[in-house]
Amino acid sequence: MAAEHNPTAKSNHPASSARNLWSGVLFGIGFAAFIDETIFHQLLRWHHFYDKSTTDIGLISDGLFHAFSWFATIGGLFIFADLRRRNALCFKRWWGGKLLGAGGFQLYDGTIQHKLMRIHQIRYVENVFIYDLIWNAIAAVMIIIGLSLVIRTNRKQQPEKAVPHEQ
Repeated sequence: MAAEHNPTAKSNHPASSARNLWSGVLFGIGFAAFIDETIFHQLLRWHHFYDKSTTDIGLISDGLFHAFSWFATIGGLFIFADLRRRNALCFKRWWGGKLLGAGGFQLYDGTIQHKLMRIHQIRYVENVFIYDLIWNAIAAVMIIIGLSLVIRTNRKQQPEKAVPHEQ
């Protein structure tokens, strides 16, 4: 089906604009948490969500963290599906939200959970500084790119072409 511009699309409506952003943010948080859990907690086994107790408590905390990541991801996808159904999806704004959510989650994890609360570290090695630097630098890059996409979609005068979908 060819993509056609729908002049009645609600992509410039403030509520749709906010829903595009929040759908992306939720999906980004869930996606980043899922990647963190899968790679660093399970495959590499560098840490658990909560490392200040036994391994069993660490595994339970990982399970709760994993459930949280899926709730955020699914919540974001429900809003995404509704936006598509209403022909109100602004994909650039959604991606901006996704990068803001993922970067914000990662920066929160790297600063608050790792350094302030000290509930776990990225990796337990002699010099964790390089790991922290890379972790937080990647988060900052995601946030900057996400902000630039959101700002560009705020300034856009014309409604964006809706993403086509089959009915």
